[in-house]
Amino acid sequence: MHNIIRTILVTGASSGIGKVTTEKLLQQGHKVIGVSRNINRLSHDSDRFFGVEIDLSDLKKLPEQIKALEKHHSEIDAVIFSAGMGQFGSLEEFSYYQIELLLATNFTGQVFLAKGLISGLKQKSHSNLIFIGSEAALKGARKGTVYCASKFALRGFTQALREECSKNNVMVSLINPGMVKTTFFKPLSFEPGDASNQHLLAKDVADAVCYILNARPGIVIDEINLNPANKVVKTKNAIK
Repeated sequence: MHNIIRTILVTGASSGIGKVTTEKLLQQGHKVIGVSRNINRLSHDSDRFFGVEIDLSDLKKLPEQIKALEKHHSEIDAVIFSAGMGQFGSLEEFSYYQIELLLATNFTGQVFLAKGLISGLKQKSHSNLIFIGSEAALKGARKGTVYCASKFALRGFTQALREECSKNNVMVSLINPGMVKTTFFKPLSFEPGDASNQHLLAKDVADAVCYILNARPGIVIDEINLNPANKVVKTKNAIK
């Protein structure tokens, strides 16, 4: 392990995995640039935290916003891609707009951000791109056509980008969590079980992020799959 102070960009920094990861990174002394679609939800109290309002699903505005971000924070040497959304149902239940929004948020917007920052990251002596994927990237599931597609796409992207960056000291990693007990499930019709061995915590994913960031320079941690010991899915007062 090595203790180097980094400047880290975290997407989805206002809630869930992104928020907890941001808090942990600040506790470790890093400088964090937190991205959220609503800057008023960024409430981290630290002089090493800088909030930026960007909606990753708004692809038309994204290139200019990324350019401004890099101009003001050229010292960024790590990016944690933890923004995302969940929507589940049969393909027929999705509107065309819902398909577009889900893919833009979970995949295309993240590709845009990586593309905009990659040249600067290659100039650093050591940098990290850490993507938060999902167990849905490993196996297609019923009611998950569009969501699984977005996560499968992200996984393929990280595998190819890792090869592309292998000689440039840019370490590309993917973390695939199972069900994490966060507000992600608030609008959904299901959630993980309540027992401590039936869900992950955002802290578990944040710990994995820090493990990757603190790994010895020169090695890359390709992929980490995290799951609760006992997978339980709860639906509206019932367990299936």
